[in-house]
Order: sequence, then C-alpha cells, then structure tokens
Amino acid sequence: MTHLKLSELVEKIEDVIQRRFAGETFWLMAEITDVKKYAGKRWCFLKFIEKEGNAITTEIKGVFWSNTYQHIEKFESATRRVFGNGLEITCNVRVRFHPRFGLDLEVLAIDVTYALGKLELEKQQTLERLLKENPDIIQLVDGQYITANKKTELSAVLQRIALVTAPNSDGQRDFKQEIEHNQYGYAFSVAGYLTQIQGDNASKLIIQQLQMIEARVEDFDVVAIVRGGGSQTDFKPFDDYELAKYVAAFPLPVLTGIGHDRNTSIVDMFARQHKTPTKVAASIVAHNYNFETLVINLKERFLGAAEDMLARAKENLQSTKRLIKSYSPVNILNKGYAIITVNGRIIVNPQDLKQGEEIKTVLKNELIHSTITKKTKNELDL
Repeated sequence: MTHLKLSELVEKIEDVIQRRFAGETFWLMAEITDVKKYAGKRWCFLKFIEKEGNAITTEIKGVFWSNTYQHIEKFESATRRVFGNGLEITCNVRVRFHPRFGLDLEVLAIDVTYALGKLELEKQQTLERLLKENPDIIQLVDGQYITANKKTELSAVLQRIALVTAPNSDGQRDFKQEIEHNQYGYAFSVAGYLTQIQGDNASKLIIQQLQMIEARVEDFDVVAIVRGGGSQTDFKPFDDYELAKYVAAFPLPVLTGIGHDRNTSIVDMFARQHKTPTKVAASIVAHNYNFETLVINLKERFLGAAEDMLARAKENLQSTKRLIKSYSPVNILNKGYAIITVNGRIIVNPQDLKQGEEIKTVLKNELIHSTITKKTKNELDL
C-alpha cells in the first residue's frame, strides 16, 4: 500500500484547483456572516452561506485583503449600512487554496448597485405594507405621506423637548449646541432619552424610549429624534416597520434629524424631517421666533389702534366741549338773545308763565323786571 504525506495530498488538491480555476473570477450572490474586520491591517474575514429556511446548506470562507478592503468602505459610504452579519451582497471573487488555511474565496469587488437596489426594494415593500395595514393613520396623497403625527399641531411655543439620540454622540452635541446657544437667548428644557440608534436592535430600543416619553406626554411639547456621525452608520432601523408605525401614530409632534440630503428614511417620511440635528434645533428656535414676532406685531397693532382710538376720543371730546360752550347762557346772551326766569328758574316752556306773574328778563348787560299782563300767541313766521 502506497502512503502519501499530507503535504503531498494537499499539493495534489491545490494543483487540481489551480488548473480548474486559474485566471477565472465569478460574480457571487450570497449572505455573509462571521464578519471580522481588522481596520488597522485593512483585512476582513467572513463566511459566505446559503440557506434553506433557517438551515445553512452551503458555507465557504471569504477574505478581503488590503488591496480590496476599500470596497467595504465604499459599500458602507454608499449604502449607509455597516458591512456586517446578515447582509446579502453581490461580489466578484476568485477561488484560492492555501496548503495550511485551505479553500476560500478572495473578494475583488462589491456590486454596490445591487445592495442599494435591494435596500430600496425592502424599503418600498415596507412602505406598501404600512399603507395597506394602517389606513387610519397613514395615507399617500399626491406623492406625500400624510400621517396622524404630521397632523398634530405644534404648540405656539416649543420649550419642553424630549431628545432621542445616542449618548455622547455628534448628534446629541450638535443639537444641544444649537438649542442652548441660540441667538435670541431662548431658554429650553431638554430631557435626554439616550439609546443605541444603529444596529440590529436599535429600532426596538428607540420604540422603548418613545414609550417612556408617551407615558409623560403632558410634560413635553415636541420629540426630536437625531443622530450624527460618519459613514460607519446604519439607517436600516429607521426603515423598520414597527418603529415607523409607532412614529406615525405618536401623539406628540416628532421632528427628525437622522440623515443627510440623500438619505430619507420611512421615519423621516412619517414625521417632520429636518435632515440634521442642527437643523432640527434651528427649526425649533425659528418656530419660537416666529411666534414672538407675531406677538410683537400684534402688540404694535394694538397700541397703534389704541392710540388712534384715544386721538378720535380726544377730538370728539373737544367737539363736545365746543358744542356745550356754544349753548352756555353767556354765549346765548352775547348773540342778542334773552333769558326769562321766574323765581330763579329759567323758563323754557311759555305754558309755564301765568298772567300777573313777575318775571325777570336777562339781557347781556341788563336785567329787566316785569309783570305779565297779557299772553298772546306768536303769529310771526320766524
């Protein structure tokens, strides 16, 4: 019986593989798992798997070396997703065999377009499900999503803010910097609800924070959900069905600052989107400034109207004084009229005068004492 050394058998295997796969590359579509990135060395080790149901039926090792590690960075920058377990990717690979480390697939490139397309497809499917299953709180009108949350009215002044964000994050710092150092000196009360906002469990953790806020709904005017950071982020939690549904029905207005111009999540669509944490804070400050401006304008209009009313009243008073003065006894006498009195009482009605009664006729410079001897009707047409 002929015996082979292990190295001799492995060499034969290597020779077969080399002859079969030399110079060839393949486009592979598979799920990845056991992802281990070594950013310092710019290496990444992983496994490609294929499943039937939940059972893994096929598995092979994969590797990125330093000359291709850039494709992971490009993938994360383009998709805003962490290159990690559970992703399904399309990539270009070549078959390798090493006498010690065995068979693996060296990754040469990643088809980012496929990944983006798959993410967008998942997002659209989630949107369609949300619309179909929740018509009472979510509608699509003229290309815009109308939700119960979007219909909630903003208070005239937004002062009590519930802030949902990651602890010690860029988003938290940017929001607080803008809100606390606003140019108008407005004071705000910001309660932090700090949690993980990226990763597989982030959507559930954010819902937990929203539930705690809802339990104190009377204590807040508005909710701000913000995040910040570089390209090593994952927007997938904000496309989650349950989180989007919860936000759509939330009883307090929700403002979002969880992306940039090219990123619009489902949560953004169902709330009031302001893109970045700084813009969320600035919108709150601007809202209060608009209310202050309205109050000042109303005050100025009220004071102006009051001044006009006082001026008209003063003018009317002067007219009344002139009228009263014109009817004073002195002015009447100055015009050549006379005043008749009986026992110190001015006579207005001639019927009050009796024959034989003594009267006084008051002229401008004279007082005439008379006795009525006769009364006749005045036939003169004056």
